[in-house]
Amino acid sequence: MKLSLSGRLPFRNFIASQKNLGQFFSSDTSQSLYKRISPLGYPNISVVPVLEQWVQEGRPVLKGELERIIIELKVFKRFKHALEISHWMTDRRYFPLSTKDNAMRLNLILKVHGLEQVENYFNLIPKLMKGFPVYTALLSCYAKAKSVEKAEHVMQQMKNLGFVRTALPYNILINLHSQTGEREKIDALVHEMEERGIYMDRFSYGILLNAYAVISDIEGIDKIIEKMESDPRVTMNCIVYASAANGYLNVGLPDKALAMVKKMEGLRRAAKRRSSVFDLLLKLYARVGKKDDLYRIWILYKEEGKIYNRGYKSMISSLLILDDIKGALKIFEEWESRNLSYDFSVPNLLIDAYCEKGLLGNAESLVKKAMIKGDESSADCWYYSARWYLKCNQIIMAVESVKKAIAVSPPGSNPSQEALNFCLECLKRKGNSGIDDQFLCLLRDESILSTASCDKLLNDVKVSQRPREGLEWNEKNSFDWE
Repeated sequence: MKLSLSGRLPFRNFIASQKNLGQFFSSDTSQSLYKRISPLGYPNISVVPVLEQWVQEGRPVLKGELERIIIELKVFKRFKHALEISHWMTDRRYFPLSTKDNAMRLNLILKVHGLEQVENYFNLIPKLMKGFPVYTALLSCYAKAKSVEKAEHVMQQMKNLGFVRTALPYNILINLHSQTGEREKIDALVHEMEERGIYMDRFSYGILLNAYAVISDIEGIDKIIEKMESDPRVTMNCIVYASAANGYLNVGLPDKALAMVKKMEGLRRAAKRRSSVFDLLLKLYARVGKKDDLYRIWILYKEEGKIYNRGYKSMISSLLILDDIKGALKIFEEWESRNLSYDFSVPNLLIDAYCEKGLLGNAESLVKKAMIKGDESSADCWYYSARWYLKCNQIIMAVESVKKAIAVSPPGSNPSQEALNFCLECLKRKGNSGIDDQFLCLLRDESILSTASCDKLLNDVKVSQRPREGLEWNEKNSFDWE
């Protein structure tokens, strides 16, 4: 499935992907309601009018069905729409919220409005409704915001209320401390769990394993793997061994990593997501430096089922890790022969590799080929074109490509923030007069940037264009040192 540079699903592909989601629901009623909601893929388009129209038609609205729609929207990161439905449930339908409903709303508010609004909403929840799910959700929100002191304060409140009886709160805090690099606090929490007789579940082990991998604690990784393999309550899986392998590789221990990858491969048939395991195996064998094993896994991958864009991206990127551009090109040509949906991120792997090697002619040929093969009515096409021009320092052409991307994008969609930021930064540094006003006005008119942001950027561009002492203009209208 094709993604844009910013990681978002293009509109037409997003709608196509949603068509199969009706099977998630058990009743015809919810299926029809979801079919009306699912095409509204952009957050600035409200789902409330759709819900109101549904009611006006005299159709029933069940709380359980709305809750399931919220869950499904969260899966597709449509947090604003999910929060709208949550509020509509209480504001328009007067459904009472359970503690789990409030917990889910807290998480949605964090995604849409931020931590301050989370705290405001938590304070409005009646005391009797602030059960374990709500406090855990608040703890999770503070952890996601990396607010260590507030997270620890909530943890103490939960202990005082008698809510800390499972590993979940500890898992949240351990994960937070692993991200902030606080090894001593991790060890203290593990010790506290042991003292309180709280069983470490597979998530606890996984979080600890990742924590030790992040801080390159080999002894810690060894200890956790040994505990997990000896604990009859724990079922080892591919993700566990992949995490351990990455940890060993990060500190330059390929032999230990290879042993984990071999164990991971031995469990691949039991994995639910076969393709994801193969993708991991390809990248890990490449990082270990085992090209023969890499190709062996690729053959198994093809023998055991169909391979789509993601699989080809994994193989190409793995070969590039081994600096095998010729091998990567052969896999790319195989991908082209499959006539799968044209995902610009596949050729972009090779384009980037060519640019890094200074093979700009090869890169340009591949860009032109991609433009022909791809759909020029797709914003992705123009964003990847802009990315190429930026790499080659052709600022004006990059800006023109971004303009075309905006022109073909559905209403309400935004350009890749990465491409846009780079473009604006180049404008400030290079001072390409004549395109600044037009380009920034376009961004303002399309509501991609606010008027204040455009005014500030225009001022920054003008400042960057002023000759400074010790600098002079060259023939290409760029500054050079005297």
